[in-house]
Amino acid sequence: MTAQTESPIRSNWPFDVRRLPFYYGWVIWGFSALGILISIPGQTMGMAVFTDYLIEALHLSRTQLSMAYLIGTVGSSLFLTRAGRWYDRLGGRVTMAAASAGLAIMVLFISVSDSLAVHFGGGVVVSFLLITLGYFGVRFLGQGILTNASRNVLLVWFEERRGLVTSARGVFVSFGFSVAPLVLAWSIVRAGWHEALWELAFVCLVFAGIALVFLRDNPRSCGVLVDGHTHEDQVPVARLRPSATLDQARRTPVFWLATLSLGIHSLLGTAVTFHIVSIFAAAGRSQTEAFAYFLPTAVFATATNLLCGWLVDKRSLKPFMIVMLGGFLLGAIGLLHLQHTWGYAALVVGFGIGGGLWSVTSNLAFIRNFGPLHLGEITGLCTSIMVFASAIGPALFSLGLDYFDTYAAALWVCIAALVLLLGFAFVVKQSAPNELANVGV
Repeated sequence: MTAQTESPIRSNWPFDVRRLPFYYGWVIWGFSALGILISIPGQTMGMAVFTDYLIEALHLSRTQLSMAYLIGTVGSSLFLTRAGRWYDRLGGRVTMAAASAGLAIMVLFISVSDSLAVHFGGGVVVSFLLITLGYFGVRFLGQGILTNASRNVLLVWFEERRGLVTSARGVFVSFGFSVAPLVLAWSIVRAGWHEALWELAFVCLVFAGIALVFLRDNPRSCGVLVDGHTHEDQVPVARLRPSATLDQARRTPVFWLATLSLGIHSLLGTAVTFHIVSIFAAAGRSQTEAFAYFLPTAVFATATNLLCGWLVDKRSLKPFMIVMLGGFLLGAIGLLHLQHTWGYAALVVGFGIGGGLWSVTSNLAFIRNFGPLHLGEITGLCTSIMVFASAIGPALFSLGLDYFDTYAAALWVCIAALVLLLGFAFVVKQSAPNELANVGV
């Protein structure tokens, strides 16, 4: 992304990347991957491990905690489009460092929320308000700002191999997300849930400091060319494609197809992750099986991400979007029959393939169709809707369980939405990489 205003930190501080014997985009690649991993405390899979401990410590019911998660997450989603404008103005360097430091503070806040509840007199209302504020903070800073900035900062350093490098990043992110619940669960057993949160906060603070020193916003501000080209190279014409404003982007069908498709994954994936132990228990499966589910799913996601990331650089996103939605549909049907071996397999394969293609789609759909200039604001609106959807998911499943004594009702709602989006995906046109973006002007 080309920032509209120069970053408040000079690009040659504390060193000039032009003096290095390699293309600095590869360093940005590493920080992009790390930034998404550092957002784990703000991701559902990071907070889900602490769900039962927070229920016990704060004396809340599962539905009350789910509603706190919903309110905190919905509240955070209302500010993410504006946060995207901050990214456009300040750049990824300042945004990622500030978001990571803020995330550390909010993780510490959640770690002492039970003590604060006692200090302020205890009771359900006090506990509910405190954990809602904590969820607002980690979702806004982690899943919202830090994740979005970490994705966007890499996209402007590569163009010819953008799909491939983002997919390679996805390998590390998928692996990290798959093992995170197991690592966090082990950390809780080893030291306690408070201490596990303190360790997460410390990691976020360290990353904030390192990012401030080593991150750079874009090649132009550093005096280098995208993809590591030299000034003697002929810059491809495709680099000159126009950029859409947010207002132009949201008037196009492809924006809403991409946003709603990513949103239904956020809703369904967040709900399943948040209630993973309960969902597996309802199907007669153990907690160990519940946490172990993430690993084989990540294997399918990683393989899909790498293969499709290599293929998509010279192809339209349309068939990838269709397969992604089909994968989510298969996984949702598998969840309905989780007690059977074939249902578990459908869940793993469907969510694995869908998740791998979700990574490809979320990385490329907006910069390919709408250009780089307003990428932060455009993806900020998409992220806002995704975060809003992720807030609805856990509450929808929890209420379904309360009223129908099963998760099936909520699953059927998700299946219906996926079928409608699949039909939408078949009729919406999407540009290929060598076409100028149709920005609706």
